[in-house]
Amino acid sequence: MIIHKATLNDLDSLTELFDLYRIFYEQPSDMEGAKEFLKARFANKESVVFIAYDDVNPVGFVQLYPSFSSVSMKRSWVLNDLYVKEHVRGKGLGEKLIKNAIHFAEETCAKGVLLETAIDNITAQRLYEKMGFIKVSNSFYYFSI
Repeated sequence: MIIHKATLNDLDSLTELFDLYRIFYEQPSDMEGAKEFLKARFANKESVVFIAYDDVNPVGFVQLYPSFSSVSMKRSWVLNDLYVKEHVRGKGLGEKLIKNAIHFAEETCAKGVLLETAIDNITAQRLYEKMGFIKVSNSFYYFSI
C-alpha cells in the first residue's frame, strides 16, 4: 500500500472512492458531482486528502477540513471522511490513513484532530478509540440549517 497526499493528478481515482463513500452513506451515485466537489476543494485549498493505492488501484482515502479554536488560538483538523474499499477492509488501511492524518496535524502544529461518527457505528468507534481518540462526553453537538 502506498499512501500520499492527494493532488489534482489523483482526481479521477479520488472521485471513484468519494462516490463509493457517498453510496455507503446511502446517497445516489454522482460521479460528475463528486468530481466537481473535490476539484473545488483542491482549487480553494479547503481540504487535505490522503489517498491509498494498492499497486495502481485506489483503495481508500481520508479527508481533513481545517477548523480553528479561538480559545487556544490554534488550528484543528476535522477528519470528515474516511473510506476503505470493502475488499481491503480489516487489513489495517483505515488505521494507516488515520495515522497519516494525525501526523499531518502534528506537522501543521494543530491542536488536534476532531471527528464524529454515528452512535451505531461500533466498528469505527473501536478503531478511533484504538487510535487514541477520546469520546467527548461533556459537550453537545448542535446542527441548524
